[in-house]
Amino acid sequence: MYFEHNLSNTDRIESGEEEIGVEQSLPYPPVPDPSTCVNIEDGLKFDCFPRGQVTEKDCNQRGCCYTNITINRDPKVPICYYPKTYNSYKYTNITIKDWGIVATMAAQFRSPYPKDSVNLVLHIIYIDENTVYIKMNTTGNTKNQNMWPLADDPVPKIGVKSAFDVKIDMNSTGFQVMRKSNGKIIFDTKNLGGFIHTDQFFQISSKLPSKFIYGLGEQRSSFLRDVNWNTISLFTHDSIPLDNVNGYGFHPVYLCMEGGGLSHGVVSLNSYPTDIILQPGPAITFRTIGGILAFVIFMGPTPIDVVKQYTSVVNQRAPIPPYWALGFHLCRFGYKSLADVEKIWNQTVEAGIPLDTQWADLDYMKNRNDFTLDDKFKGLDKFVDKLHKKGMHFVPLVDPGISGSETPGTYPPYDDGMNLKIFVMDSSGKKPFIGKVWNSKTTLFPDFTHPRIIEYWFNQLKRFHDMVPFDGAWIDMNEPSNFLNGSLTGCPNNNWEHPPYVPTVDGGFLSYRTLCMSSLHWNGVKHYDIHNLYGTMEMIVTSFTMGMLRNSRPFVISRSSAPSLGNYGGHWTGDVRSTWDDMKHSVADLFSFSLFGVPLVGADICGFNGNTSVDLCQRWSQLGAFYPFSRNHNSDDTIAQDPVSLGDAVASAAKKALKIRYMLLPYLYTLFADNANDRTPVVQPLFFQFPEDAETYSIMTQFMWGRSLLFAPVLEEGMTYVKVYLPKGVWYNGYTKERILSKGQYFATPAPLDTIPIFTRGGSIIPEQIPGQTTTERYNPIMSSGFETFVQLG
Repeated sequence: MYFEHNLSNTDRIESGEEEIGVEQSLPYPPVPDPSTCVNIEDGLKFDCFPRGQVTEKDCNQRGCCYTNITINRDPKVPICYYPKTYNSYKYTNITIKDWGIVATMAAQFRSPYPKDSVNLVLHIIYIDENTVYIKMNTTGNTKNQNMWPLADDPVPKIGVKSAFDVKIDMNSTGFQVMRKSNGKIIFDTKNLGGFIHTDQFFQISSKLPSKFIYGLGEQRSSFLRDVNWNTISLFTHDSIPLDNVNGYGFHPVYLCMEGGGLSHGVVSLNSYPTDIILQPGPAITFRTIGGILAFVIFMGPTPIDVVKQYTSVVNQRAPIPPYWALGFHLCRFGYKSLADVEKIWNQTVEAGIPLDTQWADLDYMKNRNDFTLDDKFKGLDKFVDKLHKKGMHFVPLVDPGISGSETPGTYPPYDDGMNLKIFVMDSSGKKPFIGKVWNSKTTLFPDFTHPRIIEYWFNQLKRFHDMVPFDGAWIDMNEPSNFLNGSLTGCPNNNWEHPPYVPTVDGGFLSYRTLCMSSLHWNGVKHYDIHNLYGTMEMIVTSFTMGMLRNSRPFVISRSSAPSLGNYGGHWTGDVRSTWDDMKHSVADLFSFSLFGVPLVGADICGFNGNTSVDLCQRWSQLGAFYPFSRNHNSDDTIAQDPVSLGDAVASAAKKALKIRYMLLPYLYTLFADNANDRTPVVQPLFFQFPEDAETYSIMTQFMWGRSLLFAPVLEEGMTYVKVYLPKGVWYNGYTKERILSKGQYFATPAPLDTIPIFTRGGSIIPEQIPGQTTTERYNPIMSSGFETFVQLG
């Protein structure tokens, strides 16, 4: 029997059975009947024993099916999996409301994890006609434990004419969310084994309507996710971006293309360490180790609608960045002195390469301590004044870690922090947590949840700004990163450091190269509870204080990220390698952060780690010229890779591409304004604009600015043409204005070494201007012509 959301609010459905009491011990699950283990296709076998070696006895004790078949068997398919009738919870009553459904559930047997939740309440709330909120928590639990920034349950909308049905079967576990227009089930937990709800482990699985699933980051991967037994671990971590390794950000949201132009999205409102498993069913499993289980499902129907619905629900609306932030930025880790900076800056300007902002990595700091200036960079203030007179800007690195080993009275960031007691404390709560990052001996970590943190952070930034009048802030190492595994003395032995389930994080344990999970933030909150939000909390504080300091729109770029980061600034994708493959993956990163609501994003042009090559940097300079955030940056143990240092081939390619960027800045700025107004993504994959064209669903090597410009970068070594797909319609070559009528087909397009192919969509109006060397030359005449003409005029 099904009970739909459109029943009247007076209807009440009860099972007639007594609920299991909280104090009553739960039985072990029954050994499955063999008939419930057969005829389950491999792609829908959900793993019942995700850790360690499993035997048939171990598997059966969990009430699960076991197979030891080895011939012609995919080794990724679980050998211990849930039977068809694994009903771990049973509905005890259902109440239909005007605004949704409230149902109670009782556990039927114990799980393999401690402290099972015996009684649960399922809340289904209709936010609007295209959005439904689903939360499961324990009876009597009134805490708002949703993922920040959605701290409270959303306000329900009464009498909504929804685009979906929510269905519950009293004789099974789970629920289904169905699209009314075609009856397609888009979120389906019905009769899927493995629903577990305990104090420190939660698991829920759903079938997916298609294999075209995107997002779930941050992790180095294609935007289109692999559903072939792919485990994605979300836990913010400082690591070179590598396949299958948890990265800098935490974004538990996905977009699914259903076919026929329809799409939907799902976000897990849980900010704790999480594993997400994709399997060929197609299906998805969420495993997390804290908080509550809560989801919001967005019905689209278009991909852009999904992005707007997601960013609206998590209260994210990215502001328009300062105009100068959209220019070209230059940096490196490894400038030996201020003279070295000036040399690179001078040769870039003299080459006529458009440039807006010079950056400085931690080289400028004395002993690598925040808010200090090394003697080798004496005169930095005068250099910044020189930049300002030329209409340029300066951005320094600011790490969260504060040196904890300076002589008292000599280092205000330490002294002020100790006086205000704003550092993260160890598990005793009696002394600051001590780690080690770039500082010479020890590092303390500001607590960005502390009520006096803005006072503290503003004072430190202002003190340094009085020395060097910088224009923006670059916050790094804020996952938070730590060169130790926990503190100098390790971490306590408790269930926060060693929970009953550890996601597949780099290093194999949670405190690997970060803080102890049981270290304490303000008001006794454990780092375990907010680890994934630390970097974004620093971003909020930094953005706010920069706005106060400069009385203008703040410009802040962060490495770590979580939902709502886009409200406060942008993101760069970290320590990518100087490889063709990393360059190719950077396009997927643009798409991911468009979905996540962070439009100001880019990778280190030419790569950060390892030596680049002339050919690679030439092509990466062309691609990077059209990142929303465009910056060349590399490590201190590599060759110089600013355009001029690599020779004429790179310098000329960078100059040509950047002149086109600067020519298009009025259009790019308009896209950011549109994003601020109605959340329309700035950078888009083709299928955002052409959702009915299934061929676009897998194209991850081309991208669009808004609806009108299509970029087809060269992403493979040695190629001088690209195979570009032009969706059905009229297109124009951006250089020659040649008209191309496409039926939705591929074209072999020439791509000389100094050129990135660009196409304009028919029916578009693109504001353009003659490019200057900086964005402050923004009042040059606005004209319309081919890109080649503008490059020559500029």
